[in-house]
Amino acid sequence: MTLGKEVRLKRLFNQSSGNILVIALDHAIGWGVIPGIDDIHKTMGKIVEAKPDAITMLKGTAEKVFRPYAGSIPFILKATTFSPYQPAYDTAVACVDEAVRLGADAVAVGATVCGDSQPELLHQLGEFVREADLVGLPTVTHIYPKGNLIKKEEWYKEENVKYAARAGAELGVDIIKTFYTGDRESFSRVVDAVPSNVVVSGGPKLPSLKDVFQMTYDAMQAGAKGVTYGRNVWQAEDSVSVIQALKHIIHEGGSVEEALKIARV
Repeated sequence: MTLGKEVRLKRLFNQSSGNILVIALDHAIGWGVIPGIDDIHKTMGKIVEAKPDAITMLKGTAEKVFRPYAGSIPFILKATTFSPYQPAYDTAVACVDEAVRLGADAVAVGATVCGDSQPELLHQLGEFVREADLVGLPTVTHIYPKGNLIKKEEWYKEENVKYAARAGAELGVDIIKTFYTGDRESFSRVVDAVPSNVVVSGGPKLPSLKDVFQMTYDAMQAGAKGVTYGRNVWQAEDSVSVIQALKHIIHEGGSVEEALKIARV
């Protein structure tokens, strides 16, 4: 590992716990301008106020919205995106040079496996890892087994999540963001099979904050290094308190009940 990559990873991961809480604000192209990111300036202010360990965003948001907060919190540049019309295909919309120019501490690349686009998307991911390594920039992948060659009900199965996460690790990715399999036992086997930092995706909006906190707690108990959440945070009534509650679980080993009190639920 280069010194530059080590410096940036240490900025991203909490120094006391060794874990990471990332808030994703990269949804507008993939999911549309949905509630919670329609007023992106307001949402950004709340997220920065709560001080998660990092924020993931596309380059336009970084340059136009994040600028007043530059240097106050690390950010990860999302260099690819899918769309509602091609949900399993991430196309490159930025490059490693732009991540460096914008001051990002890592570059994130989406990839879908178990589908017809897998060869192309893994090739793209591998190229990003190679280019990022040359400049000491860590890589993150949002990698999921949601391709068209398997049924939707199989997306969260242990063997498929394990395959997706391991594929990212085999390409040299530093932080693997993927689905939670639904229980500690199966997810712990995913973590054990992946020689990289595994973090949990928030996935679809969950029914309640208790569900969000329970998934977070169980994932951490299973060995995850943290979470990357979007809608489950900034669509909440009080996103600042939700982030504080998540930090309590992720960095302090707090319980679900304690988190609910912090979030005033």
